[in-house]
Formats: sequence, structure tokens, C-alpha cells
Amino acid sequence: MRAKITYFITAAVLVFYFFLVGSRGVMLIRHGTPVTVTFGVAVLILPVIGVWFLWKNTQFVRRANALAAELDAEGGLPVDDLPRTPSGRIERDAADAVFTKRREETEDAPDDWRTWFRLAVAYQDARDTPRARKAMQRAIALHRTSPSDHPAPATPDAPSSPPGEPAPSSPAAPSSPSGA
Repeated sequence: MRAKITYFITAAVLVFYFFLVGSRGVMLIRHGTPVTVTFGVAVLILPVIGVWFLWKNTQFVRRANALAAELDAEGGLPVDDLPRTPSGRIERDAADAVFTKRREETEDAPDDWRTWFRLAVAYQDARDTPRARKAMQRAIALHRTSPSDHPAPATPDAPSSPPGEPAPSSPAAPSSPSGA
């Protein structure tokens, strides 16, 4: 809940900032000289980019939360039971051990959005945010293309392909959080 409040406060501050910058851009354009019009147009580009960025991030968070809710309803959401340091951070060795397990699960079922979701959580626990985001984007994309009338197994140990058939290979094989 704290993260949601922080996100909404940050978004509100950004929207206010975009409005403030945009109004300054309009004032520059209204001044009417070639230099001020040029600067005004340049200044208006900043809020447009900012609004686009805020929109894309909000959509990403909403979709990731929807996947989390669906996975939780299926009973497949990873449990947060990793040991922590006194400051509250997850211990690196424990996060790396869980990451290895999640990477193997994802390699075994590369077309299952659930494994990519759990891999994204493992990346985040290992403090590799860029890869966590890419793995979550992959989970979102796979969820969009997966048929909803044939849900995948809820348990991470269940096979994702029929017996006797090899699992399809992933175009984006996960790598370790340390980059090795």
C-alpha cells in the first residue's frame, strides 16, 4: 500500500510539473518572437515526453499487478520468505539461489508467463531492476498472447508441454543477475 501511495504522490507532482512547464512553453509561444516561439515549442516537448513516460509506466504497473493478482488467485505467486539483512534488504546469496531455480523453471517453460513473472520477482530480489523489468514485460506479452481457455499449470514444477515433446526454446534466454 505504501508503494501505491508513493507512486500516486509522485505522479501527481509530475503532472503538476508538466502543467507548470507546459504553461511556460505557451507563454513563450505567445510572446511571438522567433526565438521565444522556438524555445516555447522546445519547452512543450518536455511535458509531452513526460506524460508519455508516466502513462507507459502506469500501464506497466497496472498490467504487472493484474498478473500478480491472477497468479495469486491460482496459488502460484512466489512467497517472500527470503532472509533479510538488519536493514531489510534481501540477502544476496539467498536471492541468487532462488534466481537460479527461477531461471531453470523459465528455461524449461519459456512460453509460460507465470515462469517469467516469477523470474522477474527473482531478478528484483537480486537487485537487477533492468532485467526484472524486461522479464516482467515478457510475462505481460506472453499473457496477452496466451489462450485464456487453456490455462497453464499453477505449480512451477508441472511440465508446460505434453510428455515426449521437448519444450520450445526461448528467444530471450534469461541470464544471471550478475551478468555472467
